[in-house]
Amino acid sequence: MSKLKFRSIFISDVHLGTKNCKAGYLLDFLQQSDCAHLYLVGDIFDLWQMKKSVHWSKEQSAVVNEIFRKAANGTRVTYIPGNHDALLRDFSGTRFLGIDVRLNAEHTAADGRRFFVSHGDEFDSAVRHNKLLLFIGDHSYSALLRLNRWMNRYQRLRGKPYWSLSGWLKTRLNNAAHYIAKFENAAARAAAQQQFDGYICGHIHKAGIRMIDGALYCNDGDWVEHCTALTEDENGWLQLLHWSDHARIEAISQDGVVENLNLPIDPAAVAQFLAKSA
Repeated sequence: MSKLKFRSIFISDVHLGTKNCKAGYLLDFLQQSDCAHLYLVGDIFDLWQMKKSVHWSKEQSAVVNEIFRKAANGTRVTYIPGNHDALLRDFSGTRFLGIDVRLNAEHTAADGRRFFVSHGDEFDSAVRHNKLLLFIGDHSYSALLRLNRWMNRYQRLRGKPYWSLSGWLKTRLNNAAHYIAKFENAAARAAAQQQFDGYICGHIHKAGIRMIDGALYCNDGDWVEHCTALTEDENGWLQLLHWSDHARIEAISQDGVVENLNLPIDPAAVAQFLAKSA
């Protein structure tokens, strides 16, 4: 099977080090795709959760090493830490094993459009209301993810595809939908204020591509609930790929209408890097 070829790939909210990380899906996607520029848009590692307990699998090691493999083979890799791996922001401006660490980035698409890229947690204070917080960081959200794992074990036993309970609920709870809309609007406003054509982020675990007041809002989603990546082809066409369900692809046009464990790098090097940031 030939690999998928992209100019750029944006992924975020992988939450390596936790049980909820869908590392198997991400590993499959990374191994089946090539790109000139790979953006890691925050919360790749969940250092918050890893302080309490660590769940680490062979698939998670393989994901890390596949990223390093791509960097070694010429892919430009930019790591923009999020709130769950914020300790790595101290390394901004440095390069580690071919990966550039940045607080944010400017991405110029093939068609000349300019996008600001950041994790998105900088909008938290502007969009949070009451005590809901869209389940993010809330005990009920963690409980939903645990229930999600059990439900999908049952799905696999029945031969059914992956399905996200928490993602489904987000689209049906008014307060959650309100939070998401406020977040999207805040990101679009920030892009317009900085004279960018659009904003690319993650953070809220809700992928989407929307034109908002003249700015293109792009959220690459997550690899905990939805298994999504934002991709750009050689013409600047942006797509959201739902890797847990290849048939679902959302796209926006140029004009804005809306297990291979032969690891080349010792995982101990990664562990040492993370230990320095603790």
